[in-house]
Amino acid sequence: MTSTSDNDLTCDAFLGGKLHLWQPRAGYRAGVDPVLLAASVPAKAGETVLDLGCGVGAAALCLGARVPGLDLVGVERQGAYAALARRNGLKVFETDLTNLPTALHELQFDHVLANPPFFDRRAGRSAADQGRERARGHDTPLAAWIDAAARRLRYRGYLHMIHRAERLPELLAGTTGRLGSPEVWPICPRIGRPAELVIFRARKEGRAQFCLHPPIILHKGARHERDGISYVPEIEAVLRHGAALLN
Repeated sequence: MTSTSDNDLTCDAFLGGKLHLWQPRAGYRAGVDPVLLAASVPAKAGETVLDLGCGVGAAALCLGARVPGLDLVGVERQGAYAALARRNGLKVFETDLTNLPTALHELQFDHVLANPPFFDRRAGRSAADQGRERARGHDTPLAAWIDAAARRLRYRGYLHMIHRAERLPELLAGTTGRLGSPEVWPICPRIGRPAELVIFRARKEGRAQFCLHPPIILHKGARHERDGISYVPEIEAVLRHGAALLN
């Protein structure tokens, strides 16, 4: 995405209208994933939050809409998306997470959020839109995302990530020796279906054993029966009313 003309943008409602975000009309657009990530963070007023690869700011700002009084900061390497995140109300450093500026090195955070690109572009085809390609396909290893988060977390702070279920081994490997107390919540589209996503949480200086939580089910029923909204009530409450997903 290179243009910032309002004709190339939409202003979309999130959390049932509690939050409105400017997004590109074409290219990568924030959907359900950053909303679920934000809802999984048990932040408290007065805490500090860093959103790595923040895009237009959806995850951090959805969290801020649910928990007032947070100090929210984003990092985004694509200038047009960083500009939109600022327009949406997020303080943003326009930089690559592997080369954070001195001003960020001086800060530590209670929570770091990340919704990294899902797909490894060493395999598969690239998207035609470069903004979407850089948001959906990655050229930065997951270990680098985890390293950047670990360096910016304060003592006993938490990393929160949402990612494809098949990338869970990489997430666990990346935290080894850096973060502890790993927890995983599988996200399944329906009852009886395999997990497609996971919410992953780990803690700086955490000492607890690995915990695999019961799955989070998104939709009612075992299969898609008809068009229209079919979210289970708990997910509907998250998406439409800004409720918390996890404790």
